[in-house]
Amino acid sequence: MNGKIGIMDLFCGTGGFSYGFTKFSQEFETVCAIDILEAPSKTAKLNHPNAIVINQDIRTIKPSEVEQLLTQENKKVDIIIGGPPCQGFSSIRPFRSGNDDDPRNSLFEQYALFVNYFQPKVFVLENVVGLTTHKQGKTIKLMEQCFIDIGYDVDWKIVNAANFGVPQKRERLIMIGAQKGLTINFPKPTHYFEGKTIGYKDKSKILSAESDLFNMDTLLPALTVSDAISDLPPIESGETATEYTIEPLNDYQYNRRLEVVNLDLHSSTNHSPKMLEIISYSGSNIDCIPKHLISSGFSTSYSRLEADEPSNTITVNFVHPASNKCIHPTQNRALTPREGARIQSFDDSFKFHGSRTQIVKQIGNAVPPLLGKAIAEEVYNTLKETSLIIS
Repeated sequence: MNGKIGIMDLFCGTGGFSYGFTKFSQEFETVCAIDILEAPSKTAKLNHPNAIVINQDIRTIKPSEVEQLLTQENKKVDIIIGGPPCQGFSSIRPFRSGNDDDPRNSLFEQYALFVNYFQPKVFVLENVVGLTTHKQGKTIKLMEQCFIDIGYDVDWKIVNAANFGVPQKRERLIMIGAQKGLTINFPKPTHYFEGKTIGYKDKSKILSAESDLFNMDTLLPALTVSDAISDLPPIESGETATEYTIEPLNDYQYNRRLEVVNLDLHSSTNHSPKMLEIISYSGSNIDCIPKHLISSGFSTSYSRLEADEPSNTITVNFVHPASNKCIHPTQNRALTPREGARIQSFDDSFKFHGSRTQIVKQIGNAVPPLLGKAIAEEVYNTLKETSLIIS
């Protein structure tokens, strides 16, 4: 074995979640990543070149087959991370114990199957906040019980990426499991922001900077859209820029641009004349648009991002103003893929594979690497209680 702490990244997408772990410490290594989509799988391989990347429906894979591949390359699994898509939560059944190797119907059950088979020291499951109230909370209780039945202590919190240095108010559910006897640690907010978070009846499940656990005097203000993208060259609808024209303006931009010479993915959607007219009126919400120009839309459609606040949640359509709030704070166009990647906290050196449309979806679906990095620190602290880390 190579002595690294091996990460298995299930439903890996770009591999951004495990990229955050490897950014925290070189002791972490992504040894295996699995995703059903070809373009994200190739992106994951580009950024985790030593990993076994499997582009396949996880429901058609036996964990024992994956284990054989890992054994051939002298790799081991110490941590499993990933976010199983929401499909299939309705069909979760109680989990049978034992080293079950039969693929399941539910994507969550498949995640649990891999945890059960590989018995990692720690697992981290990321998902949408709506899971907390699915079936009046019964689903998440059943998920917890699945992991308890296979030998794990489990806890979960609602976290907001803006509290951890990501310039985006992106709320997610983070469930952490640890082998019995190990401590479960959640990251401590480093940044605070003004604004509402999701309502949830049990406030102890919301990890916010406003809670009594954190000293507000030591926290930094959340990073803003301007903090993330103000160094990128101004362009108009349909234009592309391939060179940086100014130096980084702050530490966030400096850290994203490390060792990068050529700018890529900074190309704007070529908006139609009608869309450009709509954008010219855009403001904080859809009410800023004259009614004769649009027929329908969400409250956030055709809306402009505020420069001095963290972004709203980046979606898979952040280059199309009709579906979400994604218009540049000062320029009359939607965000470019590079700007979306910056707001998601991807380094400019992170390599994306696929068409522009595929890359935009990959960026919108990703776990922000800096959120992954914050979680990685606490997982590392847990692993200090094991033989994996020698203090």
